[in-house]
Amino acid sequence: MVSIAVAVRRIKDDPHAAISPAVAESVCRELGLEWRNTPLTPPATIALLAQQVLAGNISNPQLIRHQGLDVTAAAYCTAKGRVPPEAIGQISQRVCDAAERAAAAEPEYLWKGHRTWHLDGSSFSMSDTPELQEHFGQPGNQKPGCGFPVAHLMCLFTAITGLIRDVIVSPMRTGDPAAAPKVHEHLRAGDVLIGDTIFSSYFHIALLWLRGVLGVFPNHQKRIVNFRAHRRFARAGSKQRCTGQPTSRWIERLGKDDQLVEYFKPVQCPKWMTRQEYEEMPASLRVREIRRKVRRNGFRILTLLVVTTLLDPAKYPADEIVRLLGQRWNVETNLRHLKTTMGMEVLRTGSVEGVCRELWTFMLIYNLVRVIMMEAAARQGVPLHRISFADALYWMRHAWPGQRMPRLIVNPYRPDRPEPRAVKRRPKEYDRLNKPRSDMRKALKYRR
Repeated sequence: MVSIAVAVRRIKDDPHAAISPAVAESVCRELGLEWRNTPLTPPATIALLAQQVLAGNISNPQLIRHQGLDVTAAAYCTAKGRVPPEAIGQISQRVCDAAERAAAAEPEYLWKGHRTWHLDGSSFSMSDTPELQEHFGQPGNQKPGCGFPVAHLMCLFTAITGLIRDVIVSPMRTGDPAAAPKVHEHLRAGDVLIGDTIFSSYFHIALLWLRGVLGVFPNHQKRIVNFRAHRRFARAGSKQRCTGQPTSRWIERLGKDDQLVEYFKPVQCPKWMTRQEYEEMPASLRVREIRRKVRRNGFRILTLLVVTTLLDPAKYPADEIVRLLGQRWNVETNLRHLKTTMGMEVLRTGSVEGVCRELWTFMLIYNLVRVIMMEAAARQGVPLHRISFADALYWMRHAWPGQRMPRLIVNPYRPDRPEPRAVKRRPKEYDRLNKPRSDMRKALKYRR
C-alpha cells in the first residue's frame, strides 16, 4: 500500500498519486470497511469521486464517459452511497499532515515560534430536495418552493500554507461563534488564531484561553474602546451603567494607543453555550487593545482596532501584530478559490450524507492543489501566495503520470488594487420563480 506521505511527495511527478485507489484502500481498511472484488469498490469509488470534482464536478454520465468505465451511472451513484464521508475527510486531513510536516522545515513556517491559523465562515447552496430543506433550511426571504437549501460552512486554514485542516457543516442559521469551538480541537497551546470581528467575543477568547491558544482579532464594532489611562468603566449588567463608557477595566499602558485591559464575563449566557459551559468560563480575562491608522495611497485613512491575547509588548510589537492581522485577507482568497475557481458554490448531491461526501472531496482536491503550489513556489523561488491557484488546478486536471511540473503562472504583486463588486454581464431576461414551479405549471395550462 502507498502511504499518504509517500503519495504527497510524489505529487511533483504524479499529481494524482494521493487520490489513487491504493491510497484510498489504506484508509478504508483502517475504518473497517469490507467489500467484494467489483469494479466499484470503495477505494476505486473514492478515486473516481476525486476525478469527478477535479474535472469540474462533472455529472455522473460524463464521468463514466471520461474515464471509459464499463458501468452505468446508476451503479456509480449507488457505489458513492457506500463511501462514508469520513473516509474522504481522513485522506484530506492526512494530505494536510504530510504537507505540513514538509513545510515545517522552512524557517518562515512559524511566526515568532507560533503556528498561525485562519478561521472564517462561509456558505454554499445545494439541490432543492425535502431532506436538505429540512436539515439545512433556506433564506427566510424566499418563499417555500422558490429557494434552495443553504449550509453554513466553517473552515480552519493553516495561515502559512493555506491548507484546510478541518471544515464544519451546519444548518444555515448557525452562527460563526457556535461553529468555531468544533475546530478548536486541532489547536494546541501556543498556537495563534486569526479571525474576523465576530470571533473577538468574550466567550470565544475565553475558550481559546482555556486551551492555551492565543488570538488576534479586529475589535467588534459594538465594543467601546477608550485609551485614556485610569478611565472609568461600567461593569456589564450594572444598573449604574453609563452610556458611552467601556465595559473593560484599564490596567496598564504598553505604548502609544496600546494598552492592557480586563474584560469581564457577560451576565447573559449565549444561546450556543450550555449553562454548565457558561459557569466554567473565567470571571475575567486580560486582553491587549491596539489602535493604528492604516494609510494607503488613493484610500482614506483607516482606523484599525485590534484585540489580542499576545500581551508581551517586547516580544510582540504592536505594529507586527497589526501586520499579522492584515494577512487575514488570505482566507477570503482561499474561500474564493474553493467556491468560484473550483465551483463549490452549488453542490449537486440530494442527501445530507452526500453533501458531506461531496464537500470533503472538494477539500481533498483543494489541499492537493495547495501541495502543488508549495512545490512550485519552492522550485520557482517565489512566495506561495504568488503562485496562481487556477493554473495549479488546471495542470493537475490535465497532467499525465510522470509529466514534469512546468513553471506555473506567478500572479503580479498588486496590493491595494480597488475592484468594484459588480457583474458586467447581464443575466437572461426571464422572470424570477416567485411561486412554486407546480403552481406556475398550472397557470400556464389555464392560459391556453
